[in-house]
Amino acid sequence: MPIRREHRFFYPIDWPQLSAVIRFGRARGRCEGCGRPHGRTVFHLGDGRWWDDEAESWRDGAGRMIRLSTADDVLAAARTTRVVLATAHRNHDTADNAAANLAAFCQRCHMMHDRPEHKRRRWLTLFRRKALGDLFRGPYD
Repeated sequence: MPIRREHRFFYPIDWPQLSAVIRFGRARGRCEGCGRPHGRTVFHLGDGRWWDDEAESWRDGAGRMIRLSTADDVLAAARTTRVVLATAHRNHDTADNAAANLAAFCQRCHMMHDRPEHKRRRWLTLFRRKALGDLFRGPYD
């Protein structure tokens, strides 16, 4: 996941190398949240369940093997996605680059992990816009 230009100075100079060590050294190219393999295209059902080719079974959003009931129309619901691993800060503090604070997550797990932070930033952005509107344009209609 690319780093925004305004946030780049929060990351160390060797971030690409540090990220690679976490994603491919410690995590061995698999998501630490659900186990999806980096660089592969996987079938998924949109709710976290995905097909693991190596184990030849379905897995849930936490990477545990599951069985699907025969009533599920799996082939009609299955979609594909290409898995790309990114390194995430568990506590959302980009200055804390300790190995215990870093995790290798796929897109889905990274977005789920960052959901509260995104919600907070979205609220802050809207709050600032309203404050600027109040300050320079007067009350709202």
